[in-house]
Amino acid sequence: MTWVKVCGMRTVSDLEAAAEAGADAVGLVLVDGSPRRLTVAEASRLAGATALPAVILTADTSPDRLLELVEQVGASGVQPYGEDSGRAAAAAGEAGAFVLRPVRARGPVNLERLPENQTPLLDAFSPDRLGGTGKTIPAEWLPPEGTRYVLAGGLDPRNVAGAVARYRPWGVDASSGLESSPGVKDPARIIDFVRNAKGVGE
Repeated sequence: MTWVKVCGMRTVSDLEAAAEAGADAVGLVLVDGSPRRLTVAEASRLAGATALPAVILTADTSPDRLLELVEQVGASGVQPYGEDSGRAAAAAGEAGAFVLRPVRARGPVNLERLPENQTPLLDAFSPDRLGGTGKTIPAEWLPPEGTRYVLAGGLDPRNVAGAVARYRPWGVDASSGLESSPGVKDPARIIDFVRNAKGVGE
């Protein structure tokens, strides 16, 4: 069954919808400038309000600081972007955290150099945004079926089942496609997204 993460959570009701639907993880954004940004205190409160594993999204964060944030938030995983993301991801993996390693696709994706303890998250490249763009990755750029990766970018309740059936990713992730306005999740869309993703092949 497909692993599903719902990203950009900002309220307890967001978390409850994800849990009700059977999501596997939630994403908490600690990136300045994002409409989904949380303070460390807010992220910690949300991580403590759910039994689902929480993945923190960071940008330009040093390895030491990333490990501090994992502890402060009570997160299970990391999704680091920007400068030093490679070293930060490696440090988090060595510390036992689940690592989603963002790969911002600009062409056919090659994942051969990625460490085995890091799960690639494939999203469409945007010059002005790290993620949550709503853009899809061209099918011909995706890795072969059977490759372990999480597909993101442009997914929503209407198209996720088709994407899972066609590309067979290990997991899927969505944020902007589950919102009624930027940064505001729609609980019904969260539930439909998770259930549609997990219903493929049942």
